[in-house]
Amino acid sequence: MAHMSDTDPTEIELQAAAFRRLRQHLMEDRTDVQNIDLMNMAGFCRNCLSRWYKEAAEERGIAMEEKDARELFYGMTMAEWKANYQTDASPAQKVAFKTAFAENVTARKD
Repeated sequence: MAHMSDTDPTEIELQAAAFRRLRQHLMEDRTDVQNIDLMNMAGFCRNCLSRWYKEAAEERGIAMEEKDARELFYGMTMAEWKANYQTDASPAQKVAFKTAFAENVTARKD
């Protein structure tokens, strides 16, 4: 199958379905996967996804609070997520995170 245009309605539906599945996977299926691990390995995490969602909304004139965008990717408040699922990061994870954050988040804001 040839790649459809990003404006093709079917392509938009397929992308949205894949996005919803990714969100479900991170929010429900793999609550054991820590944000720090995602950032260190892939350069993004649940917070990045929520920020991208919020930015896309704002580009379309839709006001959105950061906390509301985050709840879309956590299925609860961030405080509840941390209490239920977040584990303490190791010193090595923290060092790797500084590099990953600088390369993938800070660098993109410049």
